[in-house]
Amino acid sequence: MNITAPREYFLDLQARLVACLEAIDGRPFGRDEWARPEGGGGVSRVLEDGNVFERGGVNFSHVKGEKLPPSATASRPGLAGRAWEAMGVSLVLHPRNPYVPTVHLNVRMFAAHAPDAGGEDDVWWFGGGMDLTPYYGFDEDAVHFHRTCRDALAPFGADMHAKYKRWCDEYFYLKHRKEPRGVGGIFFDDLCDGGFDRCFALTKGVGDRFLDAYAPILARRRDVPYGERERDFQAYRRGRYVEFNLVWDRGTLFGLQSNGRTEAILMSLPPVVKWRYDWTPEPGSPEAGLYSDFLAARDWLASSL
Repeated sequence: MNITAPREYFLDLQARLVACLEAIDGRPFGRDEWARPEGGGGVSRVLEDGNVFERGGVNFSHVKGEKLPPSATASRPGLAGRAWEAMGVSLVLHPRNPYVPTVHLNVRMFAAHAPDAGGEDDVWWFGGGMDLTPYYGFDEDAVHFHRTCRDALAPFGADMHAKYKRWCDEYFYLKHRKEPRGVGGIFFDDLCDGGFDRCFALTKGVGDRFLDAYAPILARRRDVPYGERERDFQAYRRGRYVEFNLVWDRGTLFGLQSNGRTEAILMSLPPVVKWRYDWTPEPGSPEAGLYSDFLAARDWLASSL
């Protein structure tokens, strides 16, 4: 198992993503290098109050520990007590314009090291994905995002996209609201089938296609005129994003339980959010259209434009 190659890839991916996003926004991302007393650390690249992104973060972390936290052993109790290390890149972009969707990307690798005695092997797996969360939906945006996700996975099997799309729909679902977080994308975890090189290549394929998936959508929507009504609805829907990340997201829980950099873990939260009591949009409004047309399971690849 070659830990060096994934680390070098994740660092390079972070640098490439930041360079592209800085060119789009026109403002630089800050840099925060941090370390954990237990081992490892990371580099957080965060932009706040930008020209295009109200908040954006592209974080690299490579953390280590002597004992896996509960969130990592809930489905793998046989790994409890093992030394471990985890590394990857996590990106969240909250654009200022309500017509531009929020987007999330994560690619990661995890390893649980074998005890010194006993003849057991190290256990490793990859995970990740990307998903899109619009406030005002457009069919062409959702179709483009899903087609790019499909193309990223195509070299690894014809059934991969359908499998990982379904996994994404199931994972990014707010059970207490009975609604999805957005229009989905792809999500995978515990990927170890087919050998290390194949799993690493698939993970790289997802990371390398993120800008292809998102940049055209951003270019189409970033200059669409908007007013206070749209900003108000954006802030309300951002509340759902916060609820998912703080209540259901395993990555957030793992980061906090493993004593990671709290500011880096919570950079995924939007800067301006609103909640209302038992509110529903006016029937027939553009806001209602998000619920009826986009917050529902759809086969976006079958949509015709």
